[in-house]
Amino acid sequence: MSQDERWQIKYYEVLNFIYTNKRNPSKYRIEEHDMMNWLKANRKVLNAGKMNPERVEKFKELLALMEQHRRKNQYE
Repeated sequence: MSQDERWQIKYYEVLNFIYTNKRNPSKYRIEEHDMMNWLKANRKVLNAGKMNPERVEKFKELLALMEQHRRKNQYE
């Protein structure tokens, strides 16, 4: 399995998680910790400008989706 295939699998895993649970992966739940680590690592690569150009567009769409499901303060 190539690195691109693994990246695609993780990408669709996170995308599917957000659509089914209507929320972002949590850093406090053990079963969601791998997804959160993958997101953080890819965010660092994107910010450093080292991400493959094919992945940049897809990852930015994923970040936009995550922004829609951002946690809201209950006291606002």
